[in-house]
Parts: sequence; structure tokens; C-alpha cells
Amino acid sequence: MAYNICSSPSSLFHDFPSISSSSSSPSSSSSSSSSSRKFKLRNLSSSSFQPSHSHSATLHSKTLLHAPQVSLHEPISEQIPSEGNPEGNSTSSYKSSRIWVNPRSPRAKQLERKSYDARYKSLVNVANSLDSCNPSQEDVSLVLKNLGGRVLEQDAVTVINNMSNSLVVPFVLSYFQRRIRPSREAILYNVTLKVFRKNRDMDAIEKVFDEMLQRGVRPDNVTFSTIISCARICSVPHKAVEWFEKMPSFGCEPDEVTYSVMIDAYGRAGNIDMALRLYDRARTESWRLDTVTFSTLIRMYGLAGNYDGCLNVYQEMKVLGVKPNMVIYNTLLDAMGRARRPWQAKSIFTEMMNNGLSPNWVTYASLLRAYGRGRYSEDALFVYKEMREKGMEMNTHLYNTLLAMCADLGLADEAFKIFEDMKSSATCLCDSWTFSSLITIYSCSGNVSDAERMLNEMIESGFEPTIFVLTSLVQCYGKAGRTDDVVKTFYQLLDLGLSPDDRFCGCLLNVMTQTPKEELFKLKDCVDKANPKLGSVVRYLVEGLEEGDGEFRKEASELFDSIADEVKKPFCNSLIDLSVNLNLMDMACQLLDLGLTREIYTDIQTKSQTQWSLHLKSLSLGASLTALHAWINDLSKVLESGEDLPPVLGINTGHGKHRYSEKGLASVVESHLNELNAPFHEAPDKAGWFLTTQVAAKSWLESRELVTA
Repeated sequence: MAYNICSSPSSLFHDFPSISSSSSSPSSSSSSSSSSRKFKLRNLSSSSFQPSHSHSATLHSKTLLHAPQVSLHEPISEQIPSEGNPEGNSTSSYKSSRIWVNPRSPRAKQLERKSYDARYKSLVNVANSLDSCNPSQEDVSLVLKNLGGRVLEQDAVTVINNMSNSLVVPFVLSYFQRRIRPSREAILYNVTLKVFRKNRDMDAIEKVFDEMLQRGVRPDNVTFSTIISCARICSVPHKAVEWFEKMPSFGCEPDEVTYSVMIDAYGRAGNIDMALRLYDRARTESWRLDTVTFSTLIRMYGLAGNYDGCLNVYQEMKVLGVKPNMVIYNTLLDAMGRARRPWQAKSIFTEMMNNGLSPNWVTYASLLRAYGRGRYSEDALFVYKEMREKGMEMNTHLYNTLLAMCADLGLADEAFKIFEDMKSSATCLCDSWTFSSLITIYSCSGNVSDAERMLNEMIESGFEPTIFVLTSLVQCYGKAGRTDDVVKTFYQLLDLGLSPDDRFCGCLLNVMTQTPKEELFKLKDCVDKANPKLGSVVRYLVEGLEEGDGEFRKEASELFDSIADEVKKPFCNSLIDLSVNLNLMDMACQLLDLGLTREIYTDIQTKSQTQWSLHLKSLSLGASLTALHAWINDLSKVLESGEDLPPVLGINTGHGKHRYSEKGLASVVESHLNELNAPFHEAPDKAGWFLTTQVAAKSWLESRELVTA
């Protein structure tokens, strides 16, 4: 495919365009045989190249592919010298069409030697010689003397266009500028800029542009497209933006391909609004976008947290017929990891494999992060195993991602094996995050000695305990019933100059729910210093203060106003647990009601025409029992009002180990229902569900009322 060097920058990433004469049909050869040695250069754009199966068309296509176009509209006036006419006088000019020559003719080789194809090859050889010579005017002049005394503008463009040595090209440009008067001097500069682009030398390109302006040479669209494309491949998007925004001041109007490239440049430069405006225009006007631009758009949406936008771009790209490559897939996988959507990462990876692409290190790393953050432990550990089998190196961040996942899921054995692999690695060093995850694993299981051993190893490695580590230690000591060590850890945090955050205070509060009543005063002082508002609420519970005229509810409301949303439920759960432990059921009910009215707890109850349900799986043990009693009281009030209960009543506790207890919540609730003699029975086909009928519930509730009366 040929490209026109002086046309608008319809492509920023291809070589500059070609020039050749067009070929006439063989039928014209009989009338033109006497003129077979006479040729005239003619400008051709890529659209005029129609390949044929003739020998002359093949020669023609070679010329189109290799020779740079000097002008889009203006024919070259210089003439090509021949053996009989070395100065290129009047009778040696090209005609507007080529003459077909029988390749079997004895004169065919002689005519071929006189064609521009042969001359083009010799100019390419000159360019290669220049690339190999010393960067000096003397050495450059010695090589270019082979062109003869008469140097054509077309020859100069061809030579520079085929060069790649950025140290030599300034001397070549200077040589030609002294010997010719080009019809459009910007062309010589454009091909020179192209050489610097090959070498990714942005500084040299800017110097050449300054020289253009000093010599009064007006830059054109190709000048700017070459500079912008160089900025792109040099990964300096702010430079691309800078040069793009200069174009109007020089009377240059970007074409759609330049605009398309700028979507990528603006996105990488951080101007998201401009990038998205251009992308909206691209969709409206059906611009051709490349995979690099789509990759930037996906990454841009990902960094902005618009993960649905990432997927929309991906789908639009496929609709437009752009085939996703590894960069696209890896960028998508990284975005889905950030979004904590491991199921979508898994689907995208499956599609990538079905399209015949083999995962590389970036793919595996993105998958491991996505599965690790999304707590897809089986998938994450499988990816880790496959990476090791393929000899791919892990880095500290990937190891830490796995360890954090294991810490959250309680996968102690897997974590210790990964830790041993990490320590045996020659390229990875344990950092603060590594030790924090391992201390968390030991702490969750109440393994004090190993948690302390890991803390000592952390300190010996040069890392001070973080607030995350100290929070885990407080949890560990609390599980082990070592209240004094909890207090000691609290003051250690203060000595390190750290301020207790909401998570640390929540951990202290949770430890209080596991502490004997006689030792609560030790922790009450710590809580009061860590968070005075929390201390005020805890004082009502621990010291048994009178509620006053709604003072307790007011203090609790102010506490919830002051803490982050993500810790409100843990705080409320722990406060209710503490109230239940201290047999303060009225305060427990007030806290539950506060949690419901402030929407700290949502969707605890659901109602349909056939079933009413209580959902407890997001609550702590104390909060669950409190909610259960409140629900039973509400059912009694429904009967008292004369309303009917639905055919089925259900309690959903979830199944498996409860995050707030070593026991499952289901077993605790079942035990409590048995104590109440409630007619709820575990559903055989629905794990964690306890169901009863309207008739059984009504009979039981009425009997409770009789006992109470």
C-alpha cells in the first residue's frame, strides 16, 4: 500500500508515501515503442494503485511501495539523468505513463537499468552507506558524491526516507539543502523527522522543528503527525497533547486518524474529559480506532472506577470488528481485579483462551490479583501453581496478595507454604504487608506464641509494627483471654505515635465482648482514650448507668455519626453483644432499633403473601438473638391485632462457620429455639433455614401469651 507524504496525516504509524509513474495497458505499446526510454514522474495516492497480474504492474507496485512521494498535487519538474543525457535535459523527461516492454526482448535488461526502479535501488544503497558512515560533513559528502553533480529533490527525499541513523541524517539534510532548491522544503524536513522518530528521539525532533521555523519553512499536517506519533511511541503523552494543540496556530487541521490517536494521548496524559469527548465523537463519526487506543480507554475507565465502562468499550470494540489482543485482555483482567469481580475475570480469560491466545506473565499476574482480591481461593491457588510449573517468577506484591487472601479466609496451611516459597525466592523480600498477613493468620486462630514470633521476626527485618499488625495482636490476645496484653499493645500503639483508627477501636470493642465482666474496666479506659464518643456509650453498659431521658440513644447516635460507614455494623454488633453479655436487654433492643432506623441493618425482614422471613446471617450472635426476640414479639402483636400470619414463617441463619463465632450461627439459633420450645425446624433442603407453619406458630405464640399472663 502506498501513502502520500504530503497528504493529511491519515496514518501516524506508517512510512511516508511512495511515488511512481502509472502503467498504461499493454495495448498502447505499439504506438509508443519509440518513446520507451522516456519517462515522466507522476504523483499517485494509495487509492490509484490497482494491482494486476502483468509483469509491468509488479514493477509498478514495487515502486509504489518504496519510493517516497514528493507532492500530492505538484509534479516533479526535475529530470532523471540517463547515460546519453547526464544533465537530464529536455528529451529525457518521463512521460505520464509507462511503456510496456516484452520481458523476453533482448533490450529488456538495458531498459530496466535505465528505469526509476533501478535508480531507486541505487538510492536505497546510498542511504544504507550513509547509515554506516561517520557523522561528519566530510564523510557524508564522500558518499553523496556518487549521486553526481545534479541532485534531484526526489533523490534527496528517497535517500533520507530510507535512512535510520539519526546522528548522520542532520549532515545529509544540510548537504541536500545546499545543492537543491526543493519545491516544498517541508518534505525534506518531514522525512528527516521520520528518521528521528525511528530512533525515538523526541528532543532532536523538537530541534528540527525549531530549525524549520528559523528557515521560514511552514510545517504541514505530516510534520505534526510525525511529531505526535513520536511522542506516542516515546510514552510522553503530554508532549503529544502539546503538539496537537499547536496545529491550529499553523493552519493545520487534524484528520480523524490524528484525532483517534489523541484519544490515547489525552487518556494517558490524564485529561479524561477530553479523551471521552473525542471517543464520543469517534463513535458518532465512525473513526477507525486501533487496539492501543481501546486499551487506553479501558485502563482509563478502570482507574476512574467505572468498571462497567471498561466492559462497554470492550463490547463496542468487538462490534466494530477490532480483534482483541493480549494487551486488551490483560488490561481488562486488571480492571476486573480492581473491581473485585473475579467471575468476570474468569469469563474474559476463558474467551481469551478460546481465541487461541496463550497467557503470559501479565495475564497470570492480573488473574492472580483478581482471584486473590475476590477471595476465589481455589482459582488463585491454581494460577499460582501453574505459574510455578511454568517457571514464572513471582514478585512480592503477588505473594502478598495470596497471603492476604489466605489471612482473610483462614487458610493457614496454604499461607505457610506460600511464605516458605517466598523466603526461598531469590528475587522476593518479605515486607511489612507480608508479616502483617501472617500475624493476622496466627491471631485469628488465637495462636499467641507464633503471632509473637512473627512480630519479632518482623522487627528484626527492620519493620516497625503497623496499626494493622497491632490490631491483629489485640484480636489475638483477646481470643486468648490475655486482657493485660491487650492493654499493653494499646499503649505500645500510642508510644509508636500511631492514632487508633475506627478498625482498631472496633477490635477493642469486640475484645470486650469476649472479656470477663470483672476485667472490663481495664479495657474501658483504653476505649475511652481511643475514642471518647465510643467510651461514653461503653460507660453506660459497663458501669450500669441510668439511661436518663433518652441520653443513651442520643450518645449512640452521635457515635454512629462520627464513624465511617464500613465500621458502623461491626460497632453496632459488638455493642449489642456486650449488652447481651451484661444482661442489658433493653439497651440491646435500643441499639438494634437504632441500627434499623439508621439503615445500618437492612433487609433483615422480608414479607410475601406466602412467607415472612427473618434474615440473621449478617448479624453477630448477640444481635441475632436480640433480633429474634424482637421478631417474635412483632409476630405476637400481629396476632393481637387480629391479623393473620402467612402460611410459612422462616428464619435464615446462613450456613457454615460464622465470622463472629467458632460455632455456626445456625447451631446457636437452633439451640435457642429449643430453649424457647419454638416450633421451628431445620429445613432438609435449605441449609441454614428454620421453618414453621402458620398453625404451629399461632399455637405456640398464644401459649406464650398465656404463660406470660
